[in-house]
Order: sequence, then structure tokens, then C-alpha cells
Amino acid sequence: MFAGVGERTREGNDLWLEMTESGVIKPGVPAESKAALIYGQMTEPPGARLRVALTALTVAEFFRDEEGSDTLLFIDNIFRFTQAGSEVSALLGRMPSASDISRTWLQKWASYKSELPPRRKGR
Repeated sequence: MFAGVGERTREGNDLWLEMTESGVIKPGVPAESKAALIYGQMTEPPGARLRVALTALTVAEFFRDEEGSDTLLFIDNIFRFTQAGSEVSALLGRMPSASDISRTWLQKWASYKSELPPRRKGR
């Protein structure tokens, strides 16, 4: 499971091409694919970029829990995720953290991390 937070179009396209050429992703045959890609491009609003990592977490949990698959979640780029969170905070009229990593952000990621432990046979 790959989450591209704030990806550039070229980078996302390159990864897609490499995955399809190597057979990791089989367009039109999702049951035979070995990876899923979720992108939020640099040109997207901050709210959309913020949701990319959380959407990928949900999809990874689905693969693990419902499909019983061994699942690796890779999020690129955590800084852009944090930056999107700060932009959303500013848009909502909240003061973003000076260091871009607030206490609530750390608590949020701790709760996400607690959802990720492996479960036997997806349960």
C-alpha cells in the first residue's frame, strides 16, 4: 500500500509505470495486483492531501482484516502530510504549531500506529 502525499505528477506516473511493467500492478485485473497506490498531488487542496495518508491506512486495514493479506503501508512524504495539516489548521483559523509537529499531531499518529499491529488471519 503506497500513499503519495503531495506527489508530483511525474513521480506518481513513474511509479505507476514501474509497477505495471514489473507486474506488481496488473491494470484491469485488481485481484492479481500486489500493490495499491493512492495519491494526493501537490496541486490538490491541503484537505485532500491530508486525507491521502488516512485513506491509505483504511485501505491497508481492509487488505489486512478483510482480505487476510500481509500488508505494508508506505507513506511518502510525512513532511507534506504535516504541512497539509498545518495549512488546514490555518484555513480553519487555528494557530498551526511553530515546529509543524504539534502535540495533537503526535497523539493522532500514535493512535494510527496502534491500529497497525499485525493480526492473525486478519482478525
